Amino acid sequence: MPAPRSTVRRGLAAVAALPLLALAATACGYGSQAKDDDAKANVSAKGKKLSSDTVKIGYFPNLTHATALVGIQEGTIQKELGGTKVESTTFNAGPSEIEALNAGSIDIGFIGPSPSINAYTKSQGKGLRIISGSASGGVKLVVNPDRIKTLDDLKGKKIATPQVGNTQDVAFLNWISEKGWKVDAQSGKGDVSVVRSDNKVTPDAYRSGDLDGAWVPEPTASKLVSEGAKVLLDETDLWPDKKFVITNIIVSQKFLSEHPDVVQAVLKGSVATNKWINANPEKAKASANKALETLSGKPLPQEILDPAWESIEITDDPLAQTLKTQAGYSVKSGLLKDPNLQGIYDLGPLNKILKTEGLPEVADAGLGVK
Repeated sequence: MPAPRSTVRRGLAAVAALPLLALAATACGYGSQAKDDDAKANVSAKGKKLSSDTVKIGYFPNLTHATALVGIQEGTIQKELGGTKVESTTFNAGPSEIEALNAGSIDIGFIGPSPSINAYTKSQGKGLRIISGSASGGVKLVVNPDRIKTLDDLKGKKIATPQVGNTQDVAFLNWISEKGWKVDAQSGKGDVSVVRSDNKVTPDAYRSGDLDGAWVPEPTASKLVSEGAKVLLDETDLWPDKKFVITNIIVSQKFLSEHPDVVQAVLKGSVATNKWINANPEKAKASANKALETLSGKPLPQEILDPAWESIEITDDPLAQTLKTQAGYSVKSGLLKDPNLQGIYDLGPLNKILKTEGLPEVADAGLGVK
């Protein structure tokens, strides 16, 4: 029986946690900082010396990564690390972040399920562990209402996804298959034309008439709506309990083995951040948007930020069963051979924190370390 999920529905989203082009814009410890004397002593918030002077955290400048955006902006994660400083790097591509993790350029990352599955499979279970959830939901099918009135009208139309084999692409291919339609997974050609389009350019392609719609994460969905598109389907409606993982927290197995105390501190900061976000949604929304402004040079407009914010649930639960299901979708579409995901999760450190905080522990769907 799955463990209860400690989640509170708050919207957060923006250019999904999925593969695009690497930003690799580094922002070291912006937000609240540990005091200089603490940094010199390298002690945690509780006075316990940590085993590393720094921890390198990677994430996307997206609202789907609000735990990282807010946790670093507000200093919640740094507070738990004390003198162990956060060095943060942002990415816009799952493969780029995985490459950085494998190279040791980052130690811990916020990332979507498909890159996590692919990286774990390619490394034969030796590269990473998923140690926590971060966000659920925030994906919608939006369409041109003049061309598409019902779901059946998608046949013969051009619908964008962010990238071949990414989380939204796999979900859309599975939905098409369940409709009984045929599409070649690699080329995107078939009863529906699946157009792989960078989220940054999809609104322009839609505006020019080159696309009839898109299966995309927030805030791209809300950007398209601002261009006149209509939401035809919210992917959350396709999932049990209206929950599915969009962002996980991963760690390199090497760093987890060598610095478990640092990992524990980051997780404690993540849990504290998620609690604060869910208790203070308006303040958290402003904080996340301020972080985006710092990283990209401009905040999201309110008319895009507000609906995007309302579409995602911030949660400590990795929703492991939904990752297992998503892996099955990739296999069904032919994009992935049947993967061995045993050991992809190590939720022991997180569950210790949740238990201490009086929160329900979370489950690994039988894919935890043994």
